[in-house]
Amino acid sequence: MKVAFAGTPEFASVALQRLHAAGFSIPLVLTQPDRPAGRGMKLQASPVKQFALEHNIPVAQPRSLRLDGKYPQDAEEARAALQAADPDVLVVAAYGLILPQWVLDGLPVRREGSLPWLGCLNIHASLLPRWRGAAPIHRAIEAGDTETGVTIMQMDAGLDTGDMLLIEKLPITSRDTTGALHDKLAALGGRLIVEALELAACGGFQPVPQPQQGITYAHKIEKQEAAIDWTQASEVIERRIRAFNPFPGAGTSAHGAQVKVWSATLEAFPEAPLTTSEPGRVLSIDSTGIFVQCGTGVLCLTELQRAGGKRLPAADFLRGFTLAVGDQLGELAA
Repeated sequence: MKVAFAGTPEFASVALQRLHAAGFSIPLVLTQPDRPAGRGMKLQASPVKQFALEHNIPVAQPRSLRLDGKYPQDAEEARAALQAADPDVLVVAAYGLILPQWVLDGLPVRREGSLPWLGCLNIHASLLPRWRGAAPIHRAIEAGDTETGVTIMQMDAGLDTGDMLLIEKLPITSRDTTGALHDKLAALGGRLIVEALELAACGGFQPVPQPQQGITYAHKIEKQEAAIDWTQASEVIERRIRAFNPFPGAGTSAHGAQVKVWSATLEAFPEAPLTTSEPGRVLSIDSTGIFVQCGTGVLCLTELQRAGGKRLPAADFLRGFTLAVGDQLGELAA
């Protein structure tokens, strides 16, 4: 079976590695164009491209796949590359470009002896139909979901609306950040796509329609969401801190400086019955962390970072940043 692959970030690279290790022929990889990154803002290849080049897999980097769009030449060249690769299936994982109908329909002409076109299979990091869309991992943690998973889906023209081939659940722990959960789901997705293609190879390809109940959308994460709203309940803020770790990083302000909050706990504050301060007020500071009044409840900030500094445990952070009981924390400027 010849497997073309479309993906860009580390989540997708893990799946590509698993497909390669499983022995599938990979005649072409599609990935997004190189982007400026790092302090020097030098062009950097995506994790998918880096793996492909290391293993001599041909790479195409169209800016768009729409033949009638802004970059029709890119789309035409990508179509020619797919035609030459003549894949039996296109596996898609966090590619970042919309697949137009010509991609979903497959190649108009297949070489003699080719397998039937299996379509475009997507590795989606949620239990569809919950959390269709761009940020399923973030939104699952933010919402307080106790489980998530990976769905291998047959792509159609809708937004994550296609039939399901395989689905497997994964618990979300009370300490999971988006970064930690991402890594678990990437590994799961890599395993499941190999299983799905092995099923297809032996004729066990049986897509199932998604349920029409329980549909939710995981809207793209915006940087302005990073500002901590101390009027919210401590449980909500704690989930958002984990959901926005590592991107965009939840934050607040103290003495006019921006401070990132990377971890916090809901450990009970010893004087909780006496906490009548306004939200954002520092109630206590000890070796555990910085206790802050929320709309309801108290949150203990345990890992912080000032602008230009390193992520530090609260005790180490406070050696270089003055913060006292009674100080008021506020939102980051938009």
